[in-house]
Amino acid sequence: MLLKELWTLPNMLTLGRILIIPLFIWLTYKADPLDSFLAAFLFTLAAVTDVIDGVLARRMNLVTVLGKFLDPLADKLIVMAALVMLVRLGRVAAWVVIVLLAREFLVTGLRTIAASEGMVIAAGQEGKWKTSLQLTGIIALCVHYTHPLDLIFWTVPVNYNAVGQVLLYVSVFFSVWSGVGYFRAFGQMLSRRGHPEGPEGA
Repeated sequence: MLLKELWTLPNMLTLGRILIIPLFIWLTYKADPLDSFLAAFLFTLAAVTDVIDGVLARRMNLVTVLGKFLDPLADKLIVMAALVMLVRLGRVAAWVVIVLLAREFLVTGLRTIAASEGMVIAAGQEGKWKTSLQLTGIIALCVHYTHPLDLIFWTVPVNYNAVGQVLLYVSVFFSVWSGVGYFRAFGQMLSRRGHPEGPEGA
């Protein structure tokens, strides 16, 4: 059954994101301008396929148990690999990565507990901002070097490391904000369950 689910197109795309992680790490480790650009391209490709496989799974009615497990796993693995490598290269402070990864583990654990109790905690808008800023920041930090950006009438040199650091630091704010939101929503759900509606619970 699991093998049959694995060979669906959305799950194959998800598996592909996991399989490119060693290549991504190798390119990031080499860290010269070309390999840094290729690493950023691979990470961008992974982010795009994450959206595509979700859309395909829903439209083709191919949402599977294996896909529900592999999809978030693939996302977290490649983001974790990128952040660890960026710390090694000195492109981002270690405390930033600790905060971001700690938030992911805490929220994942919280949502797992909530799901086991039959509760669903929906992602807030701040969480979506966190993800967008974090992914864009990581891509810019992977590029790292200063490259000219052609704006038709003039060319502007862009320091991608500086751009990436700003985006990642801003994502830390949204990461903490959305994390607090998850815990607040979980607490409110527990409170409502402990005080049922009705004459006796009013």
